[in-house]
Amino acid sequence: MGNNITIISSDKNWLEQKAVEQLKQIAALPGVVKAVGLPDLHPGKVPVGTVLISENFIYPHIVGNDIGCGMSLFITGIEKRKAKVDRWSKKLEDSHSISHIDLPDDDNQSFSQTPFDKYLGTIGGGNHFAELQEADKVYDHDLFERSGFDKSKVFLLVHSGSRGYGESILDKYIKEFQAQKGLPADSEGAKLYMAEHNNAVKWAEQNRRFIAYKLLTTLGVNTDAKQVIDSTHNSLTIKNLEDRNLFIHRKGASPADNGLVVIPGSRGSLTYLVMPCEDTFLSGYSLAHGSGRKWERSMCKYKLEDKYTKETIKITKFKSRVVCSDNKLLFEEAPEAYKNIDTVIQSLDEAGLIKVVATFKPLLTYKV
Repeated sequence: MGNNITIISSDKNWLEQKAVEQLKQIAALPGVVKAVGLPDLHPGKVPVGTVLISENFIYPHIVGNDIGCGMSLFITGIEKRKAKVDRWSKKLEDSHSISHIDLPDDDNQSFSQTPFDKYLGTIGGGNHFAELQEADKVYDHDLFERSGFDKSKVFLLVHSGSRGYGESILDKYIKEFQAQKGLPADSEGAKLYMAEHNNAVKWAEQNRRFIAYKLLTTLGVNTDAKQVIDSTHNSLTIKNLEDRNLFIHRKGASPADNGLVVIPGSRGSLTYLVMPCEDTFLSGYSLAHGSGRKWERSMCKYKLEDKYTKETIKITKFKSRVVCSDNKLLFEEAPEAYKNIDTVIQSLDEAGLIKVVATFKPLLTYKV
């Protein structure tokens, strides 16, 4: 591996060679100081589960087209003992979509208006979801409670992004500035991109808050959910280190320099709440954002259609429910299509990057 490449994995044989080769290619770009492959590394247009740190150049195509994609974790006002999963499943199935729910009045809008604002409060396809969860095990009770978590409550995890807005930004800068070749950090194109990028990140965070509101409204429960974590997985941030401005590109990676991080697996596995350790330079100031895909989407139904019926594929090993009207997507997002989240967490722990605070298990997963 090159001097500027680090791979965080307790089992290098677990990583796909195609993703490793893609990582080597982007590590060779001009100005790259460090490239990191996280334990959930897997192939994409650029490898997902990647951190690229550069100086003097930025690379919008590394961040990709879903700028601001990430996860928000909310503590709802629902008592765990009063959870009505069967009733909630029926309400979501009967509603067909949460998109028709009106948005709440928002006096704290932090982003500029865009042509994509009509999509605010929508989840999107692919691996995006909203999931009601309950605390499973708490390993650090003091930190858990000091951080505002309450084991008696139902939690809501929302994974979504900028819903076409980020894609329009990337397309614009590729066409007008040939951004796929990189932009000098002090160029006009880079400055304009960063301004639009930052707006898309704020847009995506607001989108996740609106999704939470719409979902809880559809369930007919209290919508006063408290957001305790927001983690952006596709972004470009600036870090000043020893009077050098370094550009941290994250593609499917959680920031490790902003407090607690939530790392989910699939809909059929646990979600981990972790605290990054003090020194995460090894991993590019970042952590894995999930378990990472194991199978290509085109393979999933073929591999699994004899294992499940149209009903059993909507129930996980935790007896949690899955609401999704897209049969193809149900198979593409099946737990078997993803790597083992426990192995991802083990790799981060063995590298001295995290402390596990708690785990959560799914109650109800909602996908478009």
